[in-house]
Amino acid sequence: MGEKLFTGNFVLLIMGQITSLFGNYILRLALSMYVLEETGSAAIFAGILSAAAIPAILLSPLGGILADRGNRRNIMVALDALTGCAVLCAALILSGDNALVVISILLVALSVLGAFETPTVQACIPQMQTGDNIIRGNAVVNQVASVSYLTAPMLGGIAYAAVGLKPVMYTSVICFFITALFECFIKLDYQPGSNNGAYLSVIKDDFVSSIRFITREQRNILKMLSFAALSRFFVMGVTLVGLPYIVRTILGLDAKYYGGAESMLAVATILGSIAAGLLTGKMKIRRLSVTLAAIGICMLPAGAVFLFPAAAVVKYAVNVVSFCGMQIAISIFSIFAVSIIQQNTPNHMIGKVMAYTSAITMCVQPVGQMVYGFLFDWFSKDVSLVLVPSGIIVCVIGLSAAGFFKKVEEMQGISQ
Repeated sequence: MGEKLFTGNFVLLIMGQITSLFGNYILRLALSMYVLEETGSAAIFAGILSAAAIPAILLSPLGGILADRGNRRNIMVALDALTGCAVLCAALILSGDNALVVISILLVALSVLGAFETPTVQACIPQMQTGDNIIRGNAVVNQVASVSYLTAPMLGGIAYAAVGLKPVMYTSVICFFITALFECFIKLDYQPGSNNGAYLSVIKDDFVSSIRFITREQRNILKMLSFAALSRFFVMGVTLVGLPYIVRTILGLDAKYYGGAESMLAVATILGSIAAGLLTGKMKIRRLSVTLAAIGICMLPAGAVFLFPAAAVVKYAVNVVSFCGMQIAISIFSIFAVSIIQQNTPNHMIGKVMAYTSAITMCVQPVGQMVYGFLFDWFSKDVSLVLVPSGIIVCVIGLSAAGFFKKVEEMQGISQ
């Protein structure tokens, strides 16, 4: 009989994630709407978000070291409490004269705190779960994130329109404090290590050892990270840049069509997470090459439909279905890939390895967006020249990875 998935610790972690993500999403939506209303410029808010992401990328390795060296429960409690305090302070001093400065500082602070919290939460899952339950646990966390992403912005938008920015900020503060309260009751084993007070030396040694681990001792982890990053590069670039461009500019449809497409993508992410959980223990690791290739296959009809005369609504429908297919496939692939990395990483390394996973993802996504931004501009009169070749490339990458995933499956079987 398999071990129980929803243990007391895992339930508390999930409840904390629900309140934390809900608070995060309504806060960021309210901040974005406020900045857009005050400045009338999407570029300004995009610039603030881009600048705020830099600390998260740079500090993620340090966050991973802390996750492996410190008491993970206490780290999560402290970080969520600090997040709540940061938002509370920002709300108290926010005014029309200093709004942009305060919001910019707040977003940087949230980015820094997130750099430490993300690897810690990800490191907790394999500490709470074992075997296939690691995959199921990651699937549940992904479902929670997707549901929060689907519902929180809508509720946040309604709340912002009704009561304004500050009440929404206070609501998010309550969410973060509730999260910290849930996490107080999590019980995780912790054995403090010896560092002899030489903190810089410890950081350096941990950094070097973790790099050596993924580049020499466990090269399969580095390859898995590479495939995950490549899939994110294509999917995020095509989805975040291509979808709004195709809907609004190429097809000339109004905002409600784009909103509908965004909602469908959120639902597809949830379905992908559910599918990953259901496939756990049934789908062999070697099939991940097919899942990766499926991402590319889904891109093909999205581009091919522009080669034929068809109504804008028909092209829109084909693209939404294709993009949803991509989202389902990338969700399944990402959950299995991250879970395999966690299963093959010792507990004292898991925080650092998860930090690299997060940092690589954060680096790849904006690069993909920039590349596809240029590509869609250059081929604005025939977007099939962007989507079809991209689909073929991803298919080739997926099929060429078949040998690698077969090898990983064999090694997993030996280790078990």
